[in-house]
Amino acid sequence: MNALGAETLARLAALAADERKAKDTIILDLRELSPVADFFVLTSGESTPQVRAIADYVERKLDEAGAPVPRREGANGARWILLDYGAVVVHVFHHADREFYRLEALWDKAPQISVGP
Repeated sequence: MNALGAETLARLAALAADERKAKDTIILDLRELSPVADFFVLTSGESTPQVRAIADYVERKLDEAGAPVPRREGANGARWILLDYGAVVVHVFHHADREFYRLEALWDKAPQISVGP
């Protein structure tokens, strides 16, 4: 993880997604619930080009902040792109896939962190 810390990176990722007109961006705090990651950032796009653009922009902004993405999955189909930063995992969904997989329901005990200021 970089010097900014996991929560700061999660917030930066969420704000970057929103700068690309992402929909329904939320941050789930998993620190007390899972060893998988400390935070999930969930966001949606309306089309596969938008999903790709959101993921690319988030990756660029976090790289500029000093956190190059260690793993990226799903870019070929651009229906669900996962950016894995270790303690922070960013999920960029096509809106229909987000409704299908319903990660918010799977992690419904996780507190949500406000994305805005």
